[in-house]
Amino acid sequence: MNSNIERPSSKDQHSDLRQGSGWPASSKLPRRQFIRTTSLGVAASLFSFPKLILPKTKDKLGIALVGLGYYSTDLLAPALQLTEHCELKGIVTGSPEKIPIWQRRYGIKDQNVYNYKNMHRIADNPDIDVIYIVLPPSMHMEYSIIAANAGKHVWCEKPMAVTARECQSIIDACRTNKVKLSIGYRLHHEPNTQTLMKMAADKAYDKIKTVYAEAGYRDGRTNHWKQKKEMGGGAMYDMGVYPLNALRYATGEEPIEVISARHETTRPQIYTEVDETTYFSLKFPSGAIGDGLTSFGKGINHLRVDCEKGWYELTPFQTYNGVRGKTSDGKLLDKKINNQQARQMDDDALAIKQNRAVMVPGEEGLKDIRIVEAIYKAASSGKSVKL
Repeated sequence: MNSNIERPSSKDQHSDLRQGSGWPASSKLPRRQFIRTTSLGVAASLFSFPKLILPKTKDKLGIALVGLGYYSTDLLAPALQLTEHCELKGIVTGSPEKIPIWQRRYGIKDQNVYNYKNMHRIADNPDIDVIYIVLPPSMHMEYSIIAANAGKHVWCEKPMAVTARECQSIIDACRTNKVKLSIGYRLHHEPNTQTLMKMAADKAYDKIKTVYAEAGYRDGRTNHWKQKKEMGGGAMYDMGVYPLNALRYATGEEPIEVISARHETTRPQIYTEVDETTYFSLKFPSGAIGDGLTSFGKGINHLRVDCEKGWYELTPFQTYNGVRGKTSDGKLLDKKINNQQARQMDDDALAIKQNRAVMVPGEEGLKDIRIVEAIYKAASSGKSVKL
């Protein structure tokens, strides 16, 4: 509710009631007629106050994208043309040459265009309800906090940040400013993945014994932020949160130990600062073991859960479309949606409009980054790490 709506004070209301009927105080009326007249006057006065005009709930929340790289340009902006509960209204960019292109394509007003230095001024812009952070991980904390301090809801791409401490800072800023925070794990909104989560919760094939998840692609770039440590690069941060998160949702548990982890590279001249490929193994409270693999040098995309009385899998499990799978007894996991990003943003926008919990809160991103840090520690030390 808009706190700027003017309301009469209780003192003013009582004063109005005392004057009630509008009759002069000196009027001489018979007692019965006075009571009847005054009562009618009081009743009339109760219904004569101006009605409070409450702000109308927006049909669509206004979204501002921060960072106009590939993911914003090729995926999020087009997806926002398909959403029911939100729409693209603003941009934040450090590349002035991109501005006229985006304005022509999406009709973005001049007053809804910002750069990284004046982004905080979005606080005064009623067109913008949500700020979506689509930047290298090393920049997530800074600009998520700016967004929260502007009083806007925050959507932050994965990985949430570079350290667990940074993740907690984002959570704290959003909590302090009473705005919602959601992390861009689109697969939590994907129906086949949701079916797999339910199977884990229901123990559909009895006790889970092992889970295996791998995600990666061959990146041919040689001078990209994903290959720079200071920007939050590395396979484990970028692609690695997919298999890591999958091991967690496929078991329905939180790991208690990183059993082992190791890095390798086939292109040491390119991957001088960060990991090109990472293997890791996790232990869960039930005794289940989860093995993960992520890479910038291999095209891999598979999730499999082996249980006491069967198995199920998704192949591919993390593509932008076409997630599908099957079970050991012949069931197909092949529900389809038109656009994963549109579903994700609509789910998050609806949570804001209905003032309910988002599906993927900041705590989910924090849990993954805490484990990522432990995986790097295990890889560098050659020892297991308790969580």
